[in-house]
Amino acid sequence: MQYNLTKGPITLNILRFALPLMCGNLLQQTYNIADTWIVSRFLGANALAAVGSSYALMIFLTSIILGLCMGSGAAMAMQYGSGQLDKLRRCIFMSFSLIAAAALALNIGVYLGLGHILHWLCVPIEVQPLMSVYLKIIFAGIMATFLYNYFANLLNAVGNSVTPLYFLAVAALGNIGLDLLFVLVFKWGVGGAAWATIAAQFLAGIGIAIYTLNKFPQLRPQRVDMCWDKADLASIVNLSVMTSVQQSIMNFGILLVQGLVNSFGTVVMAAFAAAVKIDSFAYMPVQDFGNAFSTYVAQNYGAKQPERIRLGIRSAALTSAVFCLLISILVFTFAQPLMQIFIDPQEKDIITVGIQYLRIEGACYIGIGILFLLYGYYRAVNMPSMSVILTVASLGTRVVLAYALSAIPAIGVVGIWLSVPIGWALADIIGIAYYFMRSRKQLPAAT
Repeated sequence: MQYNLTKGPITLNILRFALPLMCGNLLQQTYNIADTWIVSRFLGANALAAVGSSYALMIFLTSIILGLCMGSGAAMAMQYGSGQLDKLRRCIFMSFSLIAAAALALNIGVYLGLGHILHWLCVPIEVQPLMSVYLKIIFAGIMATFLYNYFANLLNAVGNSVTPLYFLAVAALGNIGLDLLFVLVFKWGVGGAAWATIAAQFLAGIGIAIYTLNKFPQLRPQRVDMCWDKADLASIVNLSVMTSVQQSIMNFGILLVQGLVNSFGTVVMAAFAAAVKIDSFAYMPVQDFGNAFSTYVAQNYGAKQPERIRLGIRSAALTSAVFCLLISILVFTFAQPLMQIFIDPQEKDIITVGIQYLRIEGACYIGIGILFLLYGYYRAVNMPSMSVILTVASLGTRVVLAYALSAIPAIGVVGIWLSVPIGWALADIIGIAYYFMRSRKQLPAAT
């Protein structure tokens, strides 16, 4: 199913487009949820700490690829909105070539630097062997991550957010089944969890690539489209690179925080690993709503419909705020049973730390909800540098405050948790202020 977001009811169309994205990303989270649950229940706290720390690192590395794909997706949505299919096919050729090369280079680089990465993250000695085993396997899935995210963003750009959901559903079920087989039956330990994850990733990546190229022949670049137009290339590089920088800065900040968390020992590491899974799962729909909103804005930006963009902003802001409020109430109220999904109830110290994290951060999800909308908007109106500025403001504040506050004995690890919503709030203020002062005046003239 495809949606032309330049026509029809605004709120309904955004929600229809966003719902498959939300469901898809929630399914994608089951890759890590399945690893975390099985590892925590059957392999112990050290294994959980290893997988949890690996997750933060993988999110950072894949965010580089994800950002490139999201940026190219915004460029493709603009071309689709303008009705220029020839330029769209050139965009597909150039962006695919560039991002594939970047993914390969990243894959090689992380293998060569694994030892240095573990040392830099301050991973405890007792966790390092397990984390090394897990990462050596999981890194092989970087190319699969590229394939899936590239073609998912291409389909999203042309208004099809449903198809990626199908491939993720199959992959998620496959991941859970293989997790149980490799860990519980074959006894492969954390390596088994890693093999299960990358097998599922390749299933989704290769599957969606084959589907897209066969189902949408009008999107397949022909020989005449395989050229490097300087103007189009500059636009693609600007959007892709700046979005990648924004995504990688965001997750690099998280990685720095992970290193600080690791310095507090295995109990805090394990609690953080479980709580972050819950946290990510809780606000992931808001992130996907922001991505759907970005596609909506990009298509209307390409079609030169500024008033429709303004109406969409109001609708998206209200919808996101209501959802964030509901999720905050649920996470705050059910923090303990949520932690017990991943942690044995007898591990009281780990559960206590995790509850503390969830109740501090979970009460403030509206901050991240607004921020995702701002990221999506500035990417869609060809101002990705503003998204970078907001990310630096949010993550810079978070990192600085986390290190400063946690160093105060009376505050300790709570300072790390408090720094998160403060960073969100600062970035939101900057992004909203800039919109009212300058950005809304730069929307394209109506046709």
